Amino acid sequence: MSELKIIDSDLTLRCENIFCIGKNYADHISEMGDNVLPEEPVVFLKPSSSLAVNPETVTIPSFAGRKISDDLQNEVELVVVIANDCNNVSVSDADDFILGYAVGIDFTLRDLQSQAKRQGLPWTLSKGFRSSAPVSEIVLKENISDVNNLNISLSVNGEIRQSANTSQMIFKIDYIIHYLSYIFGLKKGDVIFTGTPSGVSRLSAGDVVKAEIESVGILEVKVE
Repeated sequence: MSELKIIDSDLTLRCENIFCIGKNYADHISEMGDNVLPEEPVVFLKPSSSLAVNPETVTIPSFAGRKISDDLQNEVELVVVIANDCNNVSVSDADDFILGYAVGIDFTLRDLQSQAKRQGLPWTLSKGFRSSAPVSEIVLKENISDVNNLNISLSVNGEIRQSANTSQMIFKIDYIIHYLSYIFGLKKGDVIFTGTPSGVSRLSAGDVVKAEIESVGILEVKVE
């Protein structure tokens, strides 16, 4: 299992599960050609091998001598890290189970995802490939004054592609934890990618992707 790191500390935390929330910003839903807001969080999973802490690069996997995709796209996200095992957590108690936050990028192979959607197949190949879930080091929650009002952005080669605020989330963090704890249960070290705003775009080899969240940190990854 992958190890998470806490900023300004030698402590590490073993990542148990990676939960991802889709369709959590209305503008991203629109840019993907859908105008129906979800009634409950849209949840998918990534394997632990997709997690990488401050990796230098991300690469489209190859199989049988060729790349499996030619459409790698960026999705900047606020990541929540769970402090302790929990089940059936109320919305009001959700904050008690948060250790801290990190900057994450949900790298997506959009052509494979679109094909899977058309065929009614799982998204696993498009979302769960190796190092597709890079994260920064964890900032402890007590160092964030208002997690529901943080500027979030992503640039490619210095050009801003995504820019929003966590206040625009459809489902807030406390509700997401409440929901996941009832459906799955949560474990110490679980990470939750909370969704991406609009501005997802196709990336090319050599691109430098820089994700930033106010008060949380910066994550920079080069596409190989």
